[in-house]
Amino acid sequence: MTLDIAVLERLVDQVVREVASQVERRAAIGTPSAPGTAHDGIFEDMDAAVKAAKQAHLAYLQCTMSDRRRFVAALRAMALRPEVLDHLATATVEETGMGDVDDKRLKNKMVAELTPGVEDLITEAWSGDAGLTTVEYSAFGVIGAITPTTNPTETLICNSIGMLAAGNSVVFSPHPRARQVTLWLVRRFNEALAEAGAPPNLITMVREPTLEMTQSMMTHPDVRMLVATGGPGIVDMVLRSGKKAIGAGAGNPPVVVDETADIDQAACDIVNGASFDNNLPCIAEKEVIVVDEVADLLILHMKRHGAYEVKEPAVIARLHDLVFKTETQLKAEWVGQSATKILDAVGVQAPAGTRLIIVETGKDHPFVQREMMTPILPVVRAKDVDTAIAIAIEVEHGNRHTAVMHSKNVSSLTRMARLIQTTIFVKNGPSYAGIGIGGEGYCSFTIAGPTGEGLTSARTFARRRRCILVGDLNVR
Repeated sequence: MTLDIAVLERLVDQVVREVASQVERRAAIGTPSAPGTAHDGIFEDMDAAVKAAKQAHLAYLQCTMSDRRRFVAALRAMALRPEVLDHLATATVEETGMGDVDDKRLKNKMVAELTPGVEDLITEAWSGDAGLTTVEYSAFGVIGAITPTTNPTETLICNSIGMLAAGNSVVFSPHPRARQVTLWLVRRFNEALAEAGAPPNLITMVREPTLEMTQSMMTHPDVRMLVATGGPGIVDMVLRSGKKAIGAGAGNPPVVVDETADIDQAACDIVNGASFDNNLPCIAEKEVIVVDEVADLLILHMKRHGAYEVKEPAVIARLHDLVFKTETQLKAEWVGQSATKILDAVGVQAPAGTRLIIVETGKDHPFVQREMMTPILPVVRAKDVDTAIAIAIEVEHGNRHTAVMHSKNVSSLTRMARLIQTTIFVKNGPSYAGIGIGGEGYCSFTIAGPTGEGLTSARTFARRRRCILVGDLNVR
């Protein structure tokens, strides 16, 4: 065989360039500390993780508010490094098999930028003849935080910022399907905190998260507060723990469109919100209830904005059988998958740019009644706006999570907001405007509907304490 030297040189040059590129990327991202190092935060068992977090909190009590601001700034800076955002988004999709890389990058960026820090801890004060009284926010101590597979890094970022800003340390118990990316982020956060001068192990977790480890965390005497972001099962476990508990549970957000709405804008917003990260966020539109006289127009505009309508009963049945194991149980392997992948699985060749599947159904269809977290959006017709609101309240199932309405009628908007009583109510925008992405306000991925705290922030993870000085410091 004759060797072409020129070809060989090109191959060698290509290999060298690829290796160099990989080395540069690894250098930019950094290699996390080996397990067991001083600022690693990773432990073999839950008792060790909690005890390390407790020692960290005792040391943290000696730190100033300026220290806390510096530590929170270090977490933000680490999370916002472009190479870190890229790694978190890519690694999460690869490990969990769910979601969209670009959307996850945006979610991580927004939560790192918009989660409130120490500035959220506002002091109240009264002064008078009897002296001065202040009410301030103080740490609980060690918080046990359970994070989901749907938003693993986003939840860890917002919880870390808020919990540390409030003066706590935190032990994370992530979903096992997001283990590797969570380990990576916990190590990186601990390294960033160490460089900023923080006590070691303010953020900890176990190397092998399991249900047994989570239960051990929940019952550990040194864990003073529990925060669960996930499905109803894990939230129910936390609420029955006997500890101070915050539960961020499931939703089934309806979106109502009435005859006064800007139909084209509503269609665009609904497609954008319902397809965002392949419908994984619990805030995302899960079903549309539209007044009949504008239903055809809404569907037309949704199709123009990237939705694909499935009309054939046989294909609708195949879609149902694809994503449902039983009438009430979903197949986990289809959660967070793309619209094109789902359509391909039922024998439909989707047009380029398809982001969402829409299907007309009745209100009792499983697509409407169950939170699927897939980009399949059922559309239900209603004779008028009051009927649409009533259906929305019914299918939201009292989760009090999120609802959306598109209307120019202020009275209708007000009526639905009062009746549905959701934690988030978005008017004339995509669902993600409710967490500060395109809407005003801060960002959080721990949305506590069941326990009533709403979008959590630093003050959510703190105790209110009253401090009284009698007879002095009233200078009026």
